[in-house]
Amino acid sequence: MDVSDLHGHVSGYVVEEVGAARGALQPLMLRHGFDAVERDGALRFVMRDGRADADLGEADLAVTDELEGRIEETRAGQAEMAGRVRLRFVQADAEFAVVAEEAVMPDEASRGVATSEMALAMTRGEGRQVLERWLTEARVARDTVRLALPPSRRDLGAGDVLRLPVADGAGLFRVDRVEQAAHQIVEAVRIEPETYRPVDMAEDEVALSRFVPPVPVLPVFMDLPLITGEEVPHAPHVAVTAKPWPGAVALHAADEDAGYRLNTEITRRATVGVTESALAAGPVGLVDRGEGLSVRLTSGALASVSDRALLGGANLAAIGDGTPGNWELFQFRDAVMTGPDTWLLSQRLRGQLGSDALMPALWPVGSRFVLLDRAPEQIGLTLGQRRLARHYRYGPALRPVDDPAYGHAVLAFDGNGLRPYAPVHLRGAWTGGDLSVGWIRRTRIGGDGWDGVEVPLAEEAELYLIRVMQAGGLLREAQTGAPGWVYTAAMQAADGLTPGLFEVQIAQVSALYGAGPFRGLSLSA
Repeated sequence: MDVSDLHGHVSGYVVEEVGAARGALQPLMLRHGFDAVERDGALRFVMRDGRADADLGEADLAVTDELEGRIEETRAGQAEMAGRVRLRFVQADAEFAVVAEEAVMPDEASRGVATSEMALAMTRGEGRQVLERWLTEARVARDTVRLALPPSRRDLGAGDVLRLPVADGAGLFRVDRVEQAAHQIVEAVRIEPETYRPVDMAEDEVALSRFVPPVPVLPVFMDLPLITGEEVPHAPHVAVTAKPWPGAVALHAADEDAGYRLNTEITRRATVGVTESALAAGPVGLVDRGEGLSVRLTSGALASVSDRALLGGANLAAIGDGTPGNWELFQFRDAVMTGPDTWLLSQRLRGQLGSDALMPALWPVGSRFVLLDRAPEQIGLTLGQRRLARHYRYGPALRPVDDPAYGHAVLAFDGNGLRPYAPVHLRGAWTGGDLSVGWIRRTRIGGDGWDGVEVPLAEEAELYLIRVMQAGGLLREAQTGAPGWVYTAAMQAADGLTPGLFEVQIAQVSALYGAGPFRGLSLSA
């Protein structure tokens, strides 16, 4: 049921010919309790105050066949009246949030609620005042009358208050409708002047949120390998932080520095920081028990996990130089707070998810650190946009893209979720003058199971790129479809291989990505 079902008794509408103005004025009329009436071609606005405009007796009324008697009295049934009303409106003194107030008659037993909305700003106390007036008007207006006025009383019309002799004594009735004919047929509803007297309502305390100024945000773009396998393989990630956090950060993208469209909205602040100690290369596939890595966080916090959680993938993080494609993924078991926003990370698993091929001899002090929890999100990128430089603008989501708080970057991404892992366990054996090289391939998808003879291929076909390097120069480049290759004596002679050290490098090839990282095997000719 809507509050408007209570009709003019609650709605405040007493209109003869108000046309389009009626809809436009409805919220204000409901809120402030005034009527819009038409008199002699002019639209008038009359406040409801309950004061009588005319005191009429039976002798002042006309006699007509349309009525049974001088005054027809009607009382609506109790079941037709709403005893509980609810109003939704904009709270004026509390950041303009949409709130609801409710009022109920003391004797109301029904749980049904008449609900309405107003696109007006009010305090909660003012909302309660409106509801109390509506309920009182509705209860009193159960009594309605019809009567006829002679032509001499055409001065009376809609909105006027008449004092009339009725069965239970004199009462005040507001004219709601007038039919102009030989006589004026008037329809009116009972009112009580007390209804329109203002009542003080206690105002609730309002807690206002702190103002968050629009400040620049710090994004970290990361072109990462697949982590769960459920990501879009070619789409990069972005981690964002800011102080104070603006609530949400918008990332807009375009092919040129114009015509930006919203790409992604980031709602969670990432845990990011910089390293305060260097991190040397460590073992892969074993726990790195070396010296702890000190990290100062810009935002967020860290926590230690159990061995079981560590082996289940917990505390995955990225360390890199800040460029999109140069990130090593590692896990840490222990995180100890050593100072304000500073943590010491130890018991690490290095080079996770195929990033061992990117592990340098040393990550220097000042390297970027990002915790890969649920905060970093993938950005929209199609396969056709890989390796194409695109323009990105980022800043507080509540600000337009041309706001001074927005930053700008031009970036291209390889789509490293498609990148094959580097082979492992390279081995070489001389047979006469021929060199036989073998290796074990890896997979970027579904490689955690131990029940198969080999891991899934995860590529369109098995293909490897082989390079023979000596003294920094490329002697030979070849391809093979199996995890083995023979460097014959004839090939060595044709390549001009000289006695001494040389290196055979192998990379797996993807039809979409190309060659992945190379793994090298040093040999002596």
